[in-house]
Amino acid sequence: MRIAIGGFMHESNTFAPLPTDLRRFRDGSLTYGDPTVPVWQDAHHEVGGFIEGAGKFGYDLAPVAMAWATPAGPVTDEFFDHFTDALATGCKLARADGVLLALHGAMVTPKHPDADAEVLRRIRAALGPNVPIAVTLDFHGNVSPQMAETANILIGYQTYPHVDQRQRGLIAAQLLARAVKGEVRPVCHVAKPPMLLNLLGQDTSREPMAGLMRTAREMEQQPGILSVSLMAGFPYADVPDMGASVIVVADGNRTHAKAAADELANAMWSVREQLNVPCPRPEAAVHMALTSTKLPALLVDLGDNIGGGSAGDGTVLLAELLKQHAKGFVVVIHAPAAVEQAKSAGVGGTVDVTVGGSTGVLHGEPVRVRGMVRSLHEGKWTEVEPRHGGRRQNDQGHTAVIDLADGNQLVLNSLRMPPFSLGQLTSIGIDPKQARVIVVKAAVAYKAAYEPIGGEIIEVDTPGLTAINAARFEYKRIRRPMYPLD
Repeated sequence: MRIAIGGFMHESNTFAPLPTDLRRFRDGSLTYGDPTVPVWQDAHHEVGGFIEGAGKFGYDLAPVAMAWATPAGPVTDEFFDHFTDALATGCKLARADGVLLALHGAMVTPKHPDADAEVLRRIRAALGPNVPIAVTLDFHGNVSPQMAETANILIGYQTYPHVDQRQRGLIAAQLLARAVKGEVRPVCHVAKPPMLLNLLGQDTSREPMAGLMRTAREMEQQPGILSVSLMAGFPYADVPDMGASVIVVADGNRTHAKAAADELANAMWSVREQLNVPCPRPEAAVHMALTSTKLPALLVDLGDNIGGGSAGDGTVLLAELLKQHAKGFVVVIHAPAAVEQAKSAGVGGTVDVTVGGSTGVLHGEPVRVRGMVRSLHEGKWTEVEPRHGGRRQNDQGHTAVIDLADGNQLVLNSLRMPPFSLGQLTSIGIDPKQARVIVVKAAVAYKAAYEPIGGEIIEVDTPGLTAINAARFEYKRIRRPMYPLD
């Protein structure tokens, strides 16, 4: 067997003003052809699973292209057309027996609200109807029925934080190999209950989501069911197919797939109220952190969740910590201009910088701070453990550590980097276990790295592009009615 592998992954926040263009993908990861293999083969990522699957399931690799960028605003149509053409043309030229494709499921462009389905449509048009296509999807994919009509196999992550990506890639690879051999005839169905789930309720270690996942695994033991994927969806995309879904892959029986998908979708609907989790506002949350005896206290800045496409320079919690005279905090802020000021001052120099405000005051007013430049760094590190996102090589750009008063530390970086790895701090000489309070700009994905060292976790209802409260957003394109908005 000869299997083409590739991917095109972006989680597009349609409320974010920063478009995702060629440069953003170059800042993330962009490869064409054979170089895709060394970049991803050791990663805890589905493409790493595709590559490992060659040895396990007996196929030859035909690497086509792979693109990944940090979540932000929609992908530009120009880059989308370019890269989708590269994938479709590459898959056709590979003359492969099947295709393994890593998509996100929540990619949007100005012309294509369901961009992942459009990628699949173009690849299917290039290959014809008979070449089987297996697709992996992020747990936050806004999966459309059109995707199930184009691909033979859809496999979603089933952990959040996402630590099963390589495993899911292997499952997709095995099913595709079996399909090419004629051992199975996979068909998909997508069920979509009218539900918007906030990110806290999506945590797969938290009930009732944990119980729903156990049900999904039990359903996979039924005769004729090849795979079940419960998908939480991405609430920060104002598109028709936004929301939760269930994907079932069955062996040749679409009616069977539909019945199973509908059953699990109904189970999700029955616990919809428990799946939306409330949390405190900033003033109360900071007070809780400063009085906690479980250290370090983690303040989770939900409104500035970089992994959901936010700016990474939210100042609401920084301002509140300073207001309440906190001691021993660590806050990471995306502030390229301030980094340049720190570089000019040099290690040991004093800086007076303003941070925040790159997207107006949505994430808080700009904050002025004064401190000493403790250290300067290139901002690169290697993550060897399974972490959300599966990336091995990480880069937060040129980075400065600023010592403020009262043992507080401000980390300024020049590339937006979600806090998926402790390496973001340890690589620049900060021991997170020694901090009293750490602000984490995330929702759930940080837990794989931070939960083992954290004390009390305090999730905060902060404003911003990724606010946990869906009522903060004006949706114009989603299906209605939609729980909990209606």
